[in-house]
Amino acid sequence: MQPQIPYVEGVLTADDVAATAASIARMQEADGGIPWTTGEHTDIWNHVEAAMALLVGGEVEAAEKALRWVPTLQCADGSWPMKIVAGEVEDDRGEVNMSAYLAVGLWHHWLVRRDRAFVEELWPSVRAGLDFVVSLQQDWGGIQWTPQDDFCLLTGCSSIYQSLRAGVALADLLDEPQPEWELAGGRLGHAIRQHPERFADKSKYSMDWYYPVLGGAVRGEAAHALLDTRWSDFVVPDLGCRCVDTNPWVTGAETCELVMALDAIGDHERALTLLRDMQHLRAEDGSYWTGWVYELEGYENENPNVYWPVEHTTYTAAAVLLAVDALGERFGGSTPGSGIMRGETLAADFPEIALECGCTEVSTSR
Repeated sequence: MQPQIPYVEGVLTADDVAATAASIARMQEADGGIPWTTGEHTDIWNHVEAAMALLVGGEVEAAEKALRWVPTLQCADGSWPMKIVAGEVEDDRGEVNMSAYLAVGLWHHWLVRRDRAFVEELWPSVRAGLDFVVSLQQDWGGIQWTPQDDFCLLTGCSSIYQSLRAGVALADLLDEPQPEWELAGGRLGHAIRQHPERFADKSKYSMDWYYPVLGGAVRGEAAHALLDTRWSDFVVPDLGCRCVDTNPWVTGAETCELVMALDAIGDHERALTLLRDMQHLRAEDGSYWTGWVYELEGYENENPNVYWPVEHTTYTAAAVLLAVDALGERFGGSTPGSGIMRGETLAADFPEIALECGCTEVSTSR
């Protein structure tokens, strides 16, 4: 099957996309792991995202090597360790967001490659991972970060919501129903929509702002209203999206995730503008700098107008390629996996049943 390389007219060509995918492949380690950058650590979530980007950019062999690497690090309880360096575990806590995301990567591979044998090969790892994740759901619907840390993170849980929908889609494909995932997904979606205050306060991070939309739990008018609440706090015209609201620092990964969130709710023009704006982070070889520190009036900054950190990161490049694929459907060309962040190909939103949070009515903000 000949890879289909996406592009966005006036922003990145198919050759540009292929060059960025090649930059990720160059940083892939011999065993298949994809670290944040050369010599840095690997985490499963960003690794899977990088594998998806490799597939988008036509690096099929590298993508499949990366996905096949994931089960080799899986723990007996179905989780994955939080931090891996050169194939060795440095933090063995099982983190729920990382342990869920293989479902998205495998469903994306199915959409692009239609290789059922590959799905069947990795399905046991997906199933064990999501079983671990739902086992840590609290009564009110949030899923705690690790077995050792009982707080819940809004960004991570929003991503888990998407992972559960991908997992159910895989289960439907293989005719192996997983009703407990659907039940957990309904409770989780309700918690994200109706009880955001019960998650740990990480509101200074832009991810906590847009991830309920990106993960698919919040849609429609509620999604537009949510993104409007802090647009001016995080979006810097002509530069991109800030990582945190306390520092004059825009980052490519957060910008491109916001691009995909906007695309998911039909705000295509603002999404296109942001994708175009963040191209100042692109290096000549197609890789991407992590972020840019800019001048901000009233903020003491010794080194304004510099790339920081001084590194090219795989997760930034990966977010760019997935954003290009998402927008390419409207503004250029795309792969069959283009709609995965819009949720078009995932299992349907989960019904809110058997709630244990005390609510007597289901939410209506989807």
